[in-house]
Amino acid sequence: MKGKLLVALLIIILLVAYYLFGTGYLKQQGEQETLTSQLADATQTLAQMPEPPDDLEQRLEAAQARLSAAEHSFPASLNSTRVINTILKQAGSCGVKAIPLITQPWSMEKVGEHNYYVLRLNVAASGSLAQLLAFTDKLEKGEFGTLIVEELSVTRLTEETEGSVTGEAMPLSASLDLAIYTQPPTSD
Repeated sequence: MKGKLLVALLIIILLVAYYLFGTGYLKQQGEQETLTSQLADATQTLAQMPEPPDDLEQRLEAAQARLSAAEHSFPASLNSTRVINTILKQAGSCGVKAIPLITQPWSMEKVGEHNYYVLRLNVAASGSLAQLLAFTDKLEKGEFGTLIVEELSVTRLTEETEGSVTGEAMPLSASLDLAIYTQPPTSD
């Protein structure tokens, strides 16, 4: 009787072990089918992607070089007096009378992901249309590559007379809002 009980107990233990291992195997089989399906989907998606261009490394190097050049185009620092003197010199070379009025001190401004120091100033200028156009062109293409004309308003100083043929020599007054961007100081 003891032997039969031992055999029955052994059979019950084997059935429990078979059940546990069998259900674990079935779970793994289901997970394997899910993973196989996901792998097939990923393979199909990869097959639909275009091949990268052959010159990808050269493009990356060129883009990094352009980024570096753009980052270095911002001057490290500028002196407000130097900026004003340069603007006055450019105005004089164009025949424009200019009076720079600093409207704001240097301030920090976030542009995209980067911070820059910005000097904003207003310049009152007078001259003919051709002179004012030459002056604004010199400002934007001149010594300070990061100078922009944010706003420009022009008014006539005198009314046209009936005898004037063109408005070219007509005296104009302009108000220019300028901004010059520089790199923020590096923290050491």
